Amino acid sequence: METLFSGLILLDKPAGVTSCKALFPIRKIFHTRRVGHAGSLDLRASGLIVAAVGRATRLLSFVESGEKSYTFNAHFGYSTDTDEWDGELISQDPQEAPISAEEIQKVLPQFRGEIDQVPPDFSAVKIQGKRASDLALKGRSFELKSRKIFIRNLSLVGRASAPQNISGRIRSSFEFSCDCSKGTYIRSLVRDIARALGTCGVVSGIRRTRIGSLSVADAVLPSSLDENSLCTPQSLLPFPVVKLTPSELEFIRNGNSIAWNTPVAFSDGAPNVVLAEDESGTLQSACSYANGKLYAKFFLGSDN
Repeated sequence: METLFSGLILLDKPAGVTSCKALFPIRKIFHTRRVGHAGSLDLRASGLIVAAVGRATRLLSFVESGEKSYTFNAHFGYSTDTDEWDGELISQDPQEAPISAEEIQKVLPQFRGEIDQVPPDFSAVKIQGKRASDLALKGRSFELKSRKIFIRNLSLVGRASAPQNISGRIRSSFEFSCDCSKGTYIRSLVRDIARALGTCGVVSGIRRTRIGSLSVADAVLPSSLDENSLCTPQSLLPFPVVKLTPSELEFIRNGNSIAWNTPVAFSDGAPNVVLAEDESGTLQSACSYANGKLYAKFFLGSDN
Protein backbone atom coordinates (compact mmCIF):
# COMPACT_ATOMS: atom_id res chain seq x y z
CA MET A 1 0.00 0.00 0.00
CA GLU A 2 1.37 3.42 -0.95
CA THR A 3 2.17 5.76 1.92
CA LEU A 4 -0.28 8.60 2.52
CA PHE A 5 2.67 10.86 3.24
CA SER A 6 4.73 12.71 0.67
CA GLY A 7 7.24 15.46 1.30
CA LEU A 8 10.79 16.42 2.23
CA ILE A 9 12.70 16.31 5.51
CA LEU A 10 15.85 18.24 6.38
CA LEU A 11 17.94 15.87 8.49
CA ASP A 12 21.03 16.74 10.53
CA LYS A 13 23.07 13.54 10.47
CA PRO A 14 25.35 13.14 13.51
CA ALA A 15 28.96 12.04 13.07
CA GLY A 16 29.49 8.32 13.67
CA VAL A 17 26.11 7.29 12.23
CA THR A 18 25.69 5.95 8.70
CA SER A 19 23.36 7.83 6.36
CA CYS A 20 21.15 4.72 6.17
CA LYS A 21 20.84 4.46 9.96
CA ALA A 22 20.03 8.17 10.23
CA LEU A 23 17.14 7.64 7.79
CA PHE A 24 15.71 4.59 9.57
CA PRO A 25 13.40 6.53 11.96
CA ILE A 26 11.69 8.09 8.91
CA ARG A 27 10.59 4.68 7.66
CA LYS A 28 9.19 3.84 11.07
CA ILE A 29 7.37 7.15 11.61
CA PHE A 30 5.73 7.23 8.17
CA HIS A 31 5.18 3.47 7.82
CA THR A 32 6.85 3.20 4.45
CA ARG A 33 9.95 1.93 2.72
CA ARG A 34 9.62 4.64 0.10
CA VAL A 35 12.27 6.90 1.58
CA GLY A 36 15.18 8.38 -0.34
CA HIS A 37 17.83 10.99 0.23
CA ALA A 38 20.02 13.39 -1.71
CA GLY A 39 23.70 12.79 -1.16
CA SER A 40 25.13 10.39 1.40
CA LEU A 41 27.64 11.53 3.98
CA ASP A 42 30.65 9.57 5.20
CA LEU A 43 30.26 7.78 8.52
CA ARG A 44 32.49 10.33 10.27
CA ALA A 45 30.90 13.36 8.59
CA SER A 46 27.90 15.24 9.96
CA GLY A 47 25.37 17.68 8.61
CA LEU A 48 22.59 18.14 6.13
CA ILE A 49 20.88 15.29 4.31
CA VAL A 50 17.68 16.01 2.38
CA ALA A 51 15.33 13.04 2.75
CA ALA A 52 12.13 12.44 0.82
CA VAL A 53 9.04 10.37 1.58
CA GLY A 54 6.61 8.90 -0.94
CA ARG A 55 6.37 10.43 -4.40
CA ALA A 56 8.51 13.38 -3.35
CA THR A 57 11.50 11.06 -3.85
CA ARG A 58 11.19 11.94 -7.54
CA LEU A 59 12.37 15.46 -6.72
CA LEU A 60 15.65 14.37 -5.13
CA SER A 61 17.64 14.57 -8.37
CA PHE A 62 16.97 18.32 -8.46
CA VAL A 63 18.11 18.68 -4.85
CA GLU A 64 21.24 16.56 -5.25
CA SER A 65 22.52 18.65 -8.16
CA GLY A 66 22.68 21.77 -5.98
CA GLU A 67 25.89 23.33 -4.71
CA LYS A 68 27.13 22.02 -1.34
CA SER A 69 28.78 23.90 1.53
CA TYR A 70 31.13 22.30 4.06
CA THR A 71 33.31 23.15 7.01
CA PHE A 72 36.21 20.86 7.87
CA ASN A 73 39.56 20.62 9.65
CA ALA A 74 42.80 19.78 7.82
CA HIS A 75 45.78 18.34 9.71
CA PHE A 76 49.09 18.54 7.86
CA GLY A 77 52.08 16.31 8.50
CA TYR A 78 50.97 12.71 7.91
CA SER A 79 48.67 10.61 5.71
CA THR A 80 46.47 7.56 6.31
CA ASP A 81 44.80 4.92 4.17
CA THR A 82 41.36 6.54 4.67
CA ASP A 83 42.58 10.17 4.44
CA GLU A 84 41.06 10.62 7.92
CA TRP A 85 42.86 11.50 11.12
CA ASP A 86 42.70 8.04 12.71
CA GLY A 87 43.22 5.76 9.73
CA GLU A 88 46.20 3.46 9.28
CA LEU A 89 49.37 5.54 9.02
CA ILE A 90 50.87 5.53 5.51
CA SER A 91 53.45 8.29 5.62
CA GLN A 92 54.89 10.77 8.10
CA ASP A 93 56.48 14.06 7.08
CA PRO A 94 59.99 14.12 8.61
CA GLN A 95 59.73 17.90 8.97
CA GLU A 96 58.25 19.18 12.21
CA ALA A 97 58.17 22.94 11.59
CA PRO A 98 54.59 24.33 11.60
CA ILE A 99 52.94 25.26 8.31
CA SER A 100 51.78 28.86 8.34
CA ALA A 101 48.50 30.40 7.29
CA GLU A 102 50.44 32.48 4.75
CA GLU A 103 51.78 29.35 3.07
CA ILE A 104 48.27 27.93 2.82
CA GLN A 105 46.81 31.14 1.38
CA LYS A 106 49.38 30.97 -1.43
CA VAL A 107 48.22 27.54 -2.65
CA LEU A 108 44.45 27.93 -2.21
CA PRO A 109 43.84 29.76 -5.55
CA GLN A 110 44.78 26.63 -7.50
CA PHE A 111 41.86 24.83 -5.85
CA ARG A 112 39.19 27.33 -6.84
CA GLY A 113 37.16 27.11 -10.04
CA GLU A 114 37.05 23.99 -12.20
CA ILE A 115 39.69 21.47 -11.20
CA ASP A 116 40.47 17.78 -11.67
CA GLN A 117 40.08 15.63 -8.56
CA VAL A 118 40.79 11.95 -7.93
CA PRO A 119 38.33 10.42 -5.42
CA PRO A 120 39.78 8.77 -2.29
CA ASP A 121 40.41 5.02 -2.37
CA PHE A 122 37.90 4.59 0.44
CA SER A 123 34.87 5.85 -1.48
CA ALA A 124 31.68 4.56 -3.07
CA VAL A 125 33.04 5.02 -6.60
CA LYS A 126 32.41 1.84 -8.61
CA ILE A 127 35.16 -0.08 -10.38
CA GLN A 128 33.73 -2.84 -12.58
CA GLY A 129 30.68 -2.93 -10.36
CA LYS A 130 32.62 -3.02 -7.07
CA ARG A 131 32.94 -0.18 -4.57
CA ALA A 132 36.44 1.22 -4.34
CA SER A 133 36.22 1.06 -0.54
CA ASP A 134 35.45 -2.67 -0.65
CA LEU A 135 38.44 -3.30 -2.91
CA ALA A 136 40.66 -1.20 -0.64
CA LEU A 137 39.57 -3.19 2.42
CA LYS A 138 40.55 -6.42 0.62
CA GLY A 139 43.94 -5.01 -0.27
CA ARG A 140 43.25 -5.00 -4.01
CA SER A 141 45.24 -2.59 -6.16
CA PHE A 142 43.31 -0.23 -8.44
CA GLU A 143 43.50 3.27 -9.88
CA LEU A 144 40.68 5.80 -9.77
CA LYS A 145 40.32 8.28 -12.62
CA SER A 146 40.15 12.01 -12.03
CA ARG A 147 36.89 13.88 -12.55
CA LYS A 148 35.96 17.49 -13.10
CA ILE A 149 34.56 19.35 -10.09
CA PHE A 150 33.91 23.03 -9.42
CA ILE A 151 34.89 24.84 -6.23
CA ARG A 152 33.32 28.30 -6.10
CA ASN A 153 34.79 29.23 -2.74
CA LEU A 154 37.54 27.81 -0.55
CA SER A 155 38.46 29.83 2.53
CA LEU A 156 40.85 29.46 5.44
CA VAL A 157 38.81 30.07 8.61
CA GLY A 158 41.53 29.81 11.24
CA ARG A 159 43.48 27.46 13.47
CA ALA A 160 41.96 24.12 14.49
CA SER A 161 42.57 21.73 17.37
CA ALA A 162 44.01 18.27 16.95
CA PRO A 163 41.38 15.52 17.30
CA GLN A 164 41.77 12.52 19.59
CA ASN A 165 43.26 9.22 18.40
CA ILE A 166 45.47 10.75 15.71
CA SER A 167 47.64 8.30 13.79
CA GLY A 168 50.66 10.52 13.20
CA ARG A 169 52.46 13.72 14.14
CA ILE A 170 50.71 16.93 13.09
CA ARG A 171 52.68 19.92 11.86
CA SER A 172 49.69 22.29 11.73
CA SER A 173 45.88 22.15 11.88
CA PHE A 174 43.47 24.59 10.22
CA GLU A 175 39.72 24.97 9.72
CA PHE A 176 38.35 25.63 6.22
CA SER A 177 35.02 26.37 4.56
CA CYS A 178 34.11 25.36 1.03
CA ASP A 179 31.29 25.83 -1.51
CA CYS A 180 31.54 23.18 -4.21
CA SER A 181 29.78 21.14 -6.85
CA LYS A 182 28.23 17.72 -6.56
CA GLY A 183 30.87 14.99 -6.59
CA THR A 184 33.50 16.88 -4.60
CA TYR A 185 35.35 14.82 -1.99
CA ILE A 186 36.59 16.89 0.94
CA ARG A 187 39.06 14.15 1.91
CA SER A 188 40.63 14.39 -1.55
CA LEU A 189 40.66 18.18 -1.33
CA VAL A 190 42.67 18.10 1.91
CA ARG A 191 45.01 15.47 0.46
CA ASP A 192 45.69 17.66 -2.57
CA ILE A 193 46.12 20.89 -0.59
CA ALA A 194 48.71 19.08 1.54
CA ARG A 195 50.60 17.92 -1.56
CA ALA A 196 50.62 21.49 -2.90
CA LEU A 197 52.24 22.50 0.41
CA GLY A 198 54.90 19.83 -0.01
CA THR A 199 53.58 17.64 2.78
CA CYS A 200 50.73 15.20 3.44
CA GLY A 201 47.49 15.63 5.31
CA VAL A 202 44.30 14.19 6.74
CA VAL A 203 40.85 15.53 7.51
CA SER A 204 38.51 15.60 10.50
CA GLY A 205 35.23 17.29 11.43
CA ILE A 206 33.64 17.34 7.97
CA ARG A 207 30.22 18.99 8.27
CA ARG A 208 27.83 19.76 5.42
CA THR A 209 26.00 22.98 6.16
CA ARG A 210 24.07 23.58 2.93
CA ILE A 211 22.65 21.93 -0.19
CA GLY A 212 21.47 24.50 -2.72
CA SER A 213 19.22 26.92 -0.80
CA LEU A 214 18.62 24.45 2.06
CA SER A 215 20.48 24.95 5.36
CA VAL A 216 21.39 22.59 8.16
CA ALA A 217 20.18 25.33 10.53
CA ASP A 218 16.63 24.27 9.61
CA ALA A 219 17.29 20.54 9.98
CA VAL A 220 16.34 18.14 12.77
CA LEU A 221 18.35 15.37 14.41
CA PRO A 222 17.18 11.77 13.84
CA SER A 223 16.27 11.56 17.54
CA SER A 224 13.87 14.52 17.16
CA LEU A 225 12.03 13.32 14.06
CA ASP A 226 8.23 13.18 14.08
CA GLU A 227 5.38 13.67 11.60
CA ASN A 228 5.77 17.43 11.91
CA SER A 229 9.27 17.16 10.41
CA LEU A 230 7.74 16.50 6.98
CA CYS A 231 7.66 19.64 4.81
CA THR A 232 6.01 20.32 1.48
CA PRO A 233 8.44 20.64 -1.45
CA GLN A 234 6.84 24.01 -2.24
CA SER A 235 7.96 25.37 1.14
CA LEU A 236 11.57 24.22 0.77
CA LEU A 237 12.62 24.19 -2.87
CA PRO A 238 13.51 27.39 -4.79
CA PHE A 239 11.13 26.61 -7.65
CA PRO A 240 8.17 28.73 -8.82
CA VAL A 241 4.75 27.35 -7.88
CA VAL A 242 1.61 27.54 -10.03
CA LYS A 243 -1.99 26.56 -9.29
CA LEU A 244 -3.83 24.47 -11.87
CA THR A 245 -7.51 23.77 -12.39
CA PRO A 246 -8.82 20.19 -12.35
CA SER A 247 -8.95 20.11 -16.16
CA GLU A 248 -5.37 21.39 -16.44
CA LEU A 249 -4.23 18.81 -13.93
CA GLU A 250 -5.86 16.10 -16.01
CA PHE A 251 -3.71 17.17 -18.95
CA ILE A 252 -0.61 17.16 -16.73
CA ARG A 253 -1.43 13.75 -15.32
CA ASN A 254 -1.63 12.33 -18.83
CA GLY A 255 1.79 13.71 -19.69
CA ASN A 256 0.56 16.60 -21.84
CA SER A 257 1.61 20.25 -21.91
CA ILE A 258 -0.71 23.19 -21.25
CA ALA A 259 -0.57 26.84 -22.31
CA TRP A 260 0.70 29.16 -19.58
CA ASN A 261 0.79 32.85 -20.43
CA THR A 262 1.73 34.13 -16.97
CA PRO A 263 5.52 34.77 -16.79
CA VAL A 264 7.46 32.31 -14.65
CA ALA A 265 10.56 33.58 -12.81
CA PHE A 266 13.34 31.15 -11.97
CA SER A 267 15.98 31.64 -9.29
CA ASP A 268 19.57 32.09 -10.42
CA GLY A 269 21.23 28.72 -10.85
CA ALA A 270 18.04 26.76 -10.10
CA PRO A 271 16.86 24.06 -12.52
CA ASN A 272 14.07 24.87 -14.97
CA VAL A 273 11.44 23.30 -12.71
CA VAL A 274 7.91 24.51 -11.92
CA LEU A 275 5.87 22.90 -9.16
CA ALA A 276 2.19 22.58 -10.03
CA GLU A 277 -0.34 22.29 -7.22
CA ASP A 278 -4.11 21.91 -7.19
CA GLU A 279 -6.55 24.54 -5.96
CA SER A 280 -6.25 23.23 -2.39
CA GLY A 281 -2.44 23.69 -2.41
CA THR A 282 -1.48 20.00 -2.75
CA LEU A 283 1.50 19.35 -5.00
CA GLN A 284 0.50 17.40 -8.09
CA SER A 285 3.27 17.64 -10.68
CA ALA A 286 6.76 18.85 -11.53
CA CYS A 287 6.90 20.69 -14.84
CA SER A 288 9.25 22.65 -17.05
CA TYR A 289 8.31 25.97 -18.66
CA ALA A 290 9.24 27.03 -22.18
CA ASN A 291 7.68 29.02 -25.02
CA GLY A 292 4.56 29.85 -23.04
CA LYS A 293 3.81 26.24 -22.11
CA LEU A 294 4.13 24.01 -19.07
CA TYR A 295 5.53 20.61 -19.94
CA ALA A 296 4.96 17.82 -17.44
CA LYS A 297 8.15 16.16 -16.18
CA PHE A 298 6.42 13.69 -13.89
CA PHE A 299 3.25 13.33 -11.85
CA LEU A 300 3.45 13.62 -8.06
CA GLY A 301 -0.17 13.50 -6.91
CA SER A 302 -2.24 10.59 -5.71
CA ASP A 303 -3.66 8.19 -8.29
CA ASN A 304 -7.04 8.96 -6.80
